[in-house]
Amino acid sequence: MHVALNAQLLSAEASYRAAGVSKYSYHLLRALNNAADGAENIRFTAFVPASAAALVAADLANQQPFVSPVTGKKAVMHVGLEPTALPVQRPLIRIGWEQFCLPRRLAQIEADLVHGLVNVLPLSGPTPGVVTVHDLSFLRMPQVLPAFKRRYLAALCRRSVDKARQVIAVSQQTADDLMHYFGLDHRKICVIHNGVDERFQPGDPGQIAQFRRQHGLPDRFLLYVGTLEPRKNLPLLIQAFARWRDGAHGADQDVKLVIGGAKGWFYEQIFAEVNRLRITEQVLFPGFLPDEELPNWYQAAHAFVYPTLFEGFGLPVLEAMACGTPVICSQASSLLEIVGKHALTHAADDVEGLSRHIAQLVENAELRSALAQGGLHQASAFSWQRTALETLAVYQSIR
Repeated sequence: MHVALNAQLLSAEASYRAAGVSKYSYHLLRALNNAADGAENIRFTAFVPASAAALVAADLANQQPFVSPVTGKKAVMHVGLEPTALPVQRPLIRIGWEQFCLPRRLAQIEADLVHGLVNVLPLSGPTPGVVTVHDLSFLRMPQVLPAFKRRYLAALCRRSVDKARQVIAVSQQTADDLMHYFGLDHRKICVIHNGVDERFQPGDPGQIAQFRRQHGLPDRFLLYVGTLEPRKNLPLLIQAFARWRDGAHGADQDVKLVIGGAKGWFYEQIFAEVNRLRITEQVLFPGFLPDEELPNWYQAAHAFVYPTLFEGFGLPVLEAMACGTPVICSQASSLLEIVGKHALTHAADDVEGLSRHIAQLVENAELRSALAQGGLHQASAFSWQRTALETLAVYQSIR
């Protein structure tokens, strides 16, 4: 079976493009490369941007073979990469490539199945398709996206899920939205959660202290990681932090808020809120955090805070838990799927509730320890190997 994967949103840029869906594409390719017991007859061709091809190729070449949890044997399976020279990071060019170039190329390579890794399939051509849908934020929260992006996502995603033989949803929240907004039959949807890379684990205290010194970080800080855009609800986080700080005493006044991530869109209000509340010295914006440094940032944080209005999955929460960092997050349904009972949660519009949780984690070492240990156990249930094995099962069901 020859499976083609459209991974054109995989990005090596130091920008918001390297977040969420790019991580999914990258880690799924890595896991599929060595993925599964009993799948020797499956081969893969992944279409990737030329700008990211060298990085992925080097990583696949150096990757250790995956050992099947079923047989204990090393599975030999390789993903072939086909770089695209076109500037597919530009939406109109990528849409044109997906809808006109890709169908012809699928016929040329005799693909038996095409997997659209991010919400979209080619709508013409006879090749059966699987599509992964990450979220329907463009329907649930249209006001937080640029108009053109909202329209093309809605139109192409709806037609893609209609055409697909099977739809993968990264959370039950996304599955429920597919049924609600598109009327999709539940039998056509398979929920396959994202995984967490093995790099995300508790760190050595000495190395953590050194990382803080190298980056000029205080001994205690609250961390957010993600794109700076409206859906992430960062003005509420800033307001809650300021409210907590107004009542803080002594050494707690030294706790800072670090908002890490690249600028996305409509982000001006975030900086305006910091200025309005006059806490520019207490809120740090380090910008885009390189992927290779992310475990260090989570490990160094006193707590991780993720107040998002809505998520399809919420990978940063899972990564923080895997590093043993206690988590505060909103009660977005997908986040509750991830954290279980091992995080402090608040309504997405509850400034006072978030402020109260900040106080609890700053002041209560026993609570921090309990959440850290519970989070580690919870995160251990998620892996990219599991994601790949369940994805392979979807491919094989379409034979």
